[in-house]
Amino acid sequence: MSKLTEAQKILEAFGLPKPQQNERSALTLLALCNIKEKDKWKDAKKVSMAVVGNKDNPKYEGVMRFIAEHYKKQYAENSRETFRRQTLHQFVQAGIVEHNPDNPQLPTNSKDNHYRLSDDALKVIRAFGTKKWKEELKLFIKNIGSLQAKYNKSRNLQMIPVKLANGKELKFSPGKHNLVQAAIVKEFATRFAHGSELLYVGDTANKDLYVDTKSMSALGIPINQHSKLPDVVLYDKKRKWLFLIEAVTSHGPVSPKRIVELEKMLKNCKAGKVYVSAFPDFKEFKKHTADIAWETEVWLMDFPEHMIHFNGDRFMGPR
Repeated sequence: MSKLTEAQKILEAFGLPKPQQNERSALTLLALCNIKEKDKWKDAKKVSMAVVGNKDNPKYEGVMRFIAEHYKKQYAENSRETFRRQTLHQFVQAGIVEHNPDNPQLPTNSKDNHYRLSDDALKVIRAFGTKKWKEELKLFIKNIGSLQAKYNKSRNLQMIPVKLANGKELKFSPGKHNLVQAAIVKEFATRFAHGSELLYVGDTANKDLYVDTKSMSALGIPINQHSKLPDVVLYDKKRKWLFLIEAVTSHGPVSPKRIVELEKMLKNCKAGKVYVSAFPDFKEFKKHTADIAWETEVWLMDFPEHMIHFNGDRFMGPR
């Protein structure tokens, strides 16, 4: 097994997220351990290193220079920020690496900024491949915790909760798109589709966050084509209106082409269809005005009590 592969296994064991188990991160770990291809992990060292390394200031060897010299992998100097933001920052958060341990008061733009393995991480790394590995790793995770677990906990705290009329609570993953979807269910539905039932809503992390397969089947909506449905589908039993709503944060308003696709897919659904494009604000709305189909509705999250009707002889109703 190559040192690169072994380094990736160590990062995985430490609980680093997938993006920090890549080649760049593994090579960074090797550099900080001063480990070359034929070295043994028990010989890993704590070495203070800069990201690039400065020929005019050899105080700290550079991570990128070490990688280039010993692993023949060349990174452009302008990729230093990627090393900082996408690898070293997470190493510090995980307790694997310390930032500026020789001088904690250094400003962030100092040429002497450097990184060094923590004592706890070094102890675990030196045990890799030995009988003590699992024991040392378990102790590290217990004392420091894994970054993946911290991220998951933080992510769960940021989840967007939405309680449905039936008492069920949905939790949308964080993000602008899901924020608009949550607002559609909480704000739009209560104002303009009062009494309607949620049939379908996706999530950027879970495409089928909520699907009422029984009701959709009874209405003639193909339940095997969720991926082609709009972001949110509501049904008003009293008026027999089906609200087909697209949450637009970068692309995808209800365009003429989209209507043709949906009409074809919902050919067996007899409910009146109300098409809505939902935007977070006017700024996003203005980007897509040329693509919005006539005789459809527009709703803005920033102005939840108002609707914009795109022409037609009636406001808010099936086409």
